[in-house]
Amino acid sequence: MSVDLYRGPVTAPDPGQPVIFAFHGTGGNAAEMHALARQIMPGAGVIAPQGDVSEHGAARFFRRTAEGVYDMPDLAQRTQRMAAYVAAQKAHHPGHRVYAFGYSNGANILASVAMAQPELFDRIGLLHPLIPWAPDPVPELQGTPVLVSAGRHDPICPWPLTERLVDWFEAQGAEVRTEIHEGGHELRPAELVALKALFSTQKETAALA
Repeated sequence: MSVDLYRGPVTAPDPGQPVIFAFHGTGGNAAEMHALARQIMPGAGVIAPQGDVSEHGAARFFRRTAEGVYDMPDLAQRTQRMAAYVAAQKAHHPGHRVYAFGYSNGANILASVAMAQPELFDRIGLLHPLIPWAPDPVPELQGTPVLVSAGRHDPICPWPLTERLVDWFEAQGAEVRTEIHEGGHELRPAELVALKALFSTQKETAALA
């Protein structure tokens, strides 16, 4: 079954609460991301898959051949695998909104899945993503709230590529917001505040009023 494609903690949502997918960075672990998601949005369901690619013992979601150089065939295959996993988990929670966020390598697999199957997610948080290729247009992202956070001096995710990604999402018509600091690859508190704001239910509540 597709729900068995990845290991990692899964918590069911409270009634009326969304389901959040949380993707760790290279060398991270699913338990930490699960706890972070629960902290950001108590009551939400959380699904935190553990990356199944090992890079010298560090868990990742797809292979790379060097820093910032991706194994694109492997990325394409693992994007399909993750999309199947997300779709299967989503089917277990009908009627719940589906949000997702990822940090670093987790942001990259999330972005790739969202570009391939944008209908899977209602809101997307990309923390320090690195998308070194030029994505094709995805007009189905129009109206989707997207957060991109970054450090202007990030040695792993060069700022010009982050700017290019922000421009790309804006060109698709996504509702883009950013949280940028002057540091490097580290996550800062303001980024988590911005992520919490992204996952606010005000928009849906207003729509139902």
